[in-house]
Amino acid sequence: MRVLLIGSGGREHALALGLAADPSVEQLIAAPGNPGIASVAELRQVDAVDPAAVAALAVEVGADLVVIGPEAPLVAGVADVVRAKGIAVFGPSGAAARIEGSKTFAKEIMTAAGVPTARAYTCTDPGEVARALDEFGAPYVVKDDGLAAGKGVVVTEDRAHALEHAAACGQVVVEEYLAGPEVSLFVVTDGEAALPLLPAQDFKRVGDGDTGPNTGGMGAYAPLPWASPDLVEDVMARVVQPTLAEMRRRGTPFSGLLYVGLAITSRGPKVIEFNARFGDPETQVVLALLETPLAGLLNAAATGTLAAHPPLRWRAGAGVAVVVASAGYPEAARTGDVITGADRPGIIHAGTARRDSDGALLSAGGRVLAGTAIGPDLEVARDAAYALIEGIELDGSHHRRDIALAAIEGRIAPPR
Repeated sequence: MRVLLIGSGGREHALALGLAADPSVEQLIAAPGNPGIASVAELRQVDAVDPAAVAALAVEVGADLVVIGPEAPLVAGVADVVRAKGIAVFGPSGAAARIEGSKTFAKEIMTAAGVPTARAYTCTDPGEVARALDEFGAPYVVKDDGLAAGKGVVVTEDRAHALEHAAACGQVVVEEYLAGPEVSLFVVTDGEAALPLLPAQDFKRVGDGDTGPNTGGMGAYAPLPWASPDLVEDVMARVVQPTLAEMRRRGTPFSGLLYVGLAITSRGPKVIEFNARFGDPETQVVLALLETPLAGLLNAAATGTLAAHPPLRWRAGAGVAVVVASAGYPEAARTGDVITGADRPGIIHAGTARRDSDGALLSAGGRVLAGTAIGPDLEVARDAAYALIEGIELDGSHHRRDIALAAIEGRIAPPR
């Protein structure tokens, strides 16, 4: 199988490692990729949000399967144009990807499907926002209605800050705050059949103790020792299957990766958000624990044969990923700094580039690298992940020091 992987971030590096390890993959091409992905794939240049350009590249390389990593190409309809060329695609249509591209659309789907979620209002002017904030009270939750690279959500006790964020976004969704630990559940689906992966937890705030502004994610771990044994079964029955059924009913079936972001509240799991692709950095730990060949799994979803796929197999133990961010992230990330110590197994590249003059590795984004490790238990995996990033040198970089710590110390429990 020839596989074309679209994207250039940490999620795509993790996908590339999984795809390259699948014996069925004869050739892996990544576009545009990054220096870490270059170690396991041939890199090609492409504008990832240009459907015609991606489709032309897929035809040129003779791809049997195209895997679209980021959300922007999916919302732009890249999968539709590639499918029109007769090539299997792992990723939803542009119409189905609206489940991430519009928070309002996602809420409409959840309401129609009877999915448990927060009460919410879509607001387009300051007066509507103010009334919604007053109805729900603090903590205030304001979400940019469109794509915002993981940084479009503000959760704050400061009403003025909530109003300011709404004004900067334009159309927003204001919703009630859901109290309880958060869970990320990835579900591979062909639109009918659906296979859940291991639940994980990521860390959105930039600082230790969940302080500071939201980011695209500063670390993750899996599995969740504190989660109920029936959590996944419950979410599949109450959230995933009704959502997939509603998407089919509307004539826009969802195939690919449905990301279910959950809050485990005192009334059970409730959906915070849907995404139309693998989450970053949870993908790094979940795929590191997956024993089932990745390309075969994604191809089954892309070709509508997921119901016949064998049960998934998982490595024993746990995985932890710790993100190294550049100076100034998330407000104003600095780029162009030299990186050393990033060429070891377990270091996932997210925002890196090579300098033309001497090939030195440079920072090229806000979230630059992630140290990812697995171990027989969460504590061992965590120690190994932190040991990896301690060997990275990047001027002005920062990382959280509490990834997975509360879970290890038994300080996480669903509210009663």
